[in-house]
Amino acid sequence: MSKNLIQFLLLVSLALSSSCSAVKVEYDANAIIIDGQRKIMNVASIHYPRSTEQYDFSGNLELHKVFQLVHEAGLYGIIRIGPYVCAEWNYGQKEMETFTTKIVNKVKVAKLCAPQGGPIIVAQIENEYGNIVKGYGAAGKKYIEWCAKMAVAQNISVPPMINTCNGFYCDNFKPNNPKSPKMWTENWTVWFKLWGSKDPHRTAEDIAFAVARFFQMGGVLDTYYMYHGGTKLGCTSDGLYITTSYDYDAPLDEFGI
Repeated sequence: MSKNLIQFLLLVSLALSSSCSAVKVEYDANAIIIDGQRKIMNVASIHYPRSTEQYDFSGNLELHKVFQLVHEAGLYGIIRIGPYVCAEWNYGQKEMETFTTKIVNKVKVAKLCAPQGGPIIVAQIENEYGNIVKGYGAAGKKYIEWCAKMAVAQNISVPPMINTCNGFYCDNFKPNNPKSPKMWTENWTVWFKLWGSKDPHRTAEDIAFAVARFFQMGGVLDTYYMYHGGTKLGCTSDGLYITTSYDYDAPLDEFGI
């Protein structure tokens, strides 16, 4: 039986009990393998910076409280370590290596990864770069190679993933490596909101059918994007003409209800 996951954008440290047992995480084309047990995954996305009033890692805003709940609930976690995470968020590119390294080091020191006894089983590298890589020619390929080397150099102890699908439907997606699992890292429950436009909606029946078809066609990991979208009210907008709300018709709305 598969476990659900919570995916976080930009993770930092948490402290786990020394009684947590370490597990080995592997994969093949048909499953995520945790201590020899083959699993398919349903994932719920949450963006920490959109779920707090301040982007702050101190005091009661430390993410260890979140990960304690994740671990206590028997869930696994995925982190998106960059250098670019998209999610209608600024920044990225090579200049983010220092920040990425800092975040990963915090994760390792806090023993958050599954081989250390923590809940994190996968680290996602970059996001949707495959949509534009050809437009940059040799430079685009060089950047992807740099991302891969940077990720390996982090020595994070859990499998990295980069070749994934984002969209409303991913049943026909195939990884570029036949030995890699078919992973849907953003199953768009709807879309972000634009000023002057109607609120987007997607029926639950359409989402359910898309997920069933994805797993029927060999899918291994499906991520509901978003499970809690939150907001950046009082901070910055998400892009040109995009509202600060990131509600996404999520089960938990931007107010946490």
